[in-house]
Amino acid sequence: MTKERLRELLETNVHELFAIEIDEASPQELFQALANVVKQLYSEDWRQTRKNLLLEDQKQAYYFSIEFLPGKMLKSNLLNMQLLEQAEAVFEELGVSLDDVAETEKDMALGNGGLGRLASCFMDSLASLGLPGNGNGIRYRYGLFKQKFIDGHQVELPDDWLRSGNVWEVRKESKAVPIRFGGQVYLVTGEDGKLAPVYEGGFTWRAVPYDTAMVGYQNHHLNTLRLWSVEVPAEDEAHYATLESRQALENLTAVLYPDDSNETGKRTRLMQEYFFVSAGIQSIVRYYKKLNLPLAMMSERVAIHINDTHPALCVPELMRILVDEEGLAWEQAWSITVKVMSYTNHTIMAEALEKWPVRMIEEVLPRMDQIIKEIDRRFVEGMQGVHPQALLDRTRIIIDDQVHMAHLAIIGSHSVNGVAKLHSDLLKSVVLHDFYLIYPARFNNKTNGIAQRRWLQLANQPLAKVLDQSIGTSWRNDPLDLQLLKNYYEDETVLQQIAEAKMSNKRALARYIQHTTGVTVDPTAIFDVQIKRLHAYKRQLLNLMHILKLYFEVKDDPTATFHPRVFIFGAKAAPSYHYAKSIIKVINEVANLINHDESINDKIKVVFLENYNVSLAEKIIPAADVSEQISLASKEASGTSNM
Repeated sequence: MTKERLRELLETNVHELFAIEIDEASPQELFQALANVVKQLYSEDWRQTRKNLLLEDQKQAYYFSIEFLPGKMLKSNLLNMQLLEQAEAVFEELGVSLDDVAETEKDMALGNGGLGRLASCFMDSLASLGLPGNGNGIRYRYGLFKQKFIDGHQVELPDDWLRSGNVWEVRKESKAVPIRFGGQVYLVTGEDGKLAPVYEGGFTWRAVPYDTAMVGYQNHHLNTLRLWSVEVPAEDEAHYATLESRQALENLTAVLYPDDSNETGKRTRLMQEYFFVSAGIQSIVRYYKKLNLPLAMMSERVAIHINDTHPALCVPELMRILVDEEGLAWEQAWSITVKVMSYTNHTIMAEALEKWPVRMIEEVLPRMDQIIKEIDRRFVEGMQGVHPQALLDRTRIIIDDQVHMAHLAIIGSHSVNGVAKLHSDLLKSVVLHDFYLIYPARFNNKTNGIAQRRWLQLANQPLAKVLDQSIGTSWRNDPLDLQLLKNYYEDETVLQQIAEAKMSNKRALARYIQHTTGVTVDPTAIFDVQIKRLHAYKRQLLNLMHILKLYFEVKDDPTATFHPRVFIFGAKAAPSYHYAKSIIKVINEVANLINHDESINDKIKVVFLENYNVSLAEKIIPAADVSEQISLASKEASGTSNM
């Protein structure tokens, strides 16, 4: 693709979309037009990838996650399609910066922290390795929330990221599926002697998929991220004529992690989890049946991955479809389910392992309730005499009228992994030790990682250029070639170039801080960074104690040698997590105190940047001198913010 051809396509799209000349187009309009060009250019590869999967009969992996944090996609897609340099040259001719155009893109508000970012790095990596792996999640209208600081307090505003539409998504009306909630279910014996469910009452909502292409790195391979949105079934339009009746429906895919400090919020969360699980599994079974293979072979063509406990209902939902709709015997359906499912545990903290009251599952998901109880009964019955009763009492799915979702995911999977060696070892020896005694072969480790395309090639272009000049460009395709840099560890020229790359990143962040907060920071100071969710175990408060200690030392002895230091925070606190929100207020008050104290001569500055997200991380991380990884020992499963 030449620069001239790209400009021609861009001009055509500006004319068609906005009926204006290219030099009249705003950065937002140029973004829309260029994104449209990119979609046109990858659409044939996307279609071909899907066609090849069917023709070659390849096994596909489906990654179920309540969160995805892809960040902005324009530059990532341009890089992966070998169009980045041409696009930069086109905009240079137009007297516009590609960065200014890309800045107008909204971050997809589909996640919160490491869980969602990891899911997106997996999507990038799977496509770049040419592996058939798809994402399955929820298309949130407002995501988590947009964070603002007012008088130092966190205030949550709706993150209306879809206001101008999402140029990357494709609505797939024909792939919509029904999702059933509430009512009662009775089992009756049919003419064939098999039990069949009969539903009474309840209601059905419609799940509509929106597909986004996940573009592989320079390999013409595109996978799909499928996100589900809720709608009223056409035949039920009359029942949803009032605003009130539509509210519960729209709440389902409105926000990530609805406030679960009340009953309504808890129900919405549970319904969200079943909604995207049921929609995704119905869609997978429909695809598998196109292959005209026996259901018994499903695990040879389909792998379903449960990312944390939120999608644990994948286990009973696949059982429901195999037993109720496909007429398989329980034992055969269970054998297929266990072979298809795998589960990643993301936490050591017991309070973060989801549990749902049996009563709530009975009310909201009556058929799931029946199937979970039967899985639990058969697990205990099958293990009796093999393991001590006390062990079975601790590992069963239903304990004290609570459904333990991690137990359901482990019992219903053939593989269980932690996300770092230490974490996986602790799962086996402490947190899930009882399950390790029962299923030692299921436990394994998969250390988390990040995609260097976004985090080095895109977010840290000054450093990427130094690498190209010193070790060549092979690292861009094979990250292991970064080891070649070891040959230069005493090379003063290369070390100086690396230092200059860091300094240019720090100057860029200093400009951003000045522009967004009004605080002036010195790029030659040490940039000391802590960016991650605000949580007690991540110990932002401990960091603050250290800042105060340094501040008092500088005040006590202003003449002592002290290299200037800028402390940078980025974090959102869950809306109902009052302790975490108090820490935000305290950090902002300390920042206010220190930044206005002329007696310390600007030796310490504290900056808390609003609305931490992927795009902000891309600015902060390349500029960090110190990355604060001070979580309570053993509590941080992997901590992708340090990678």
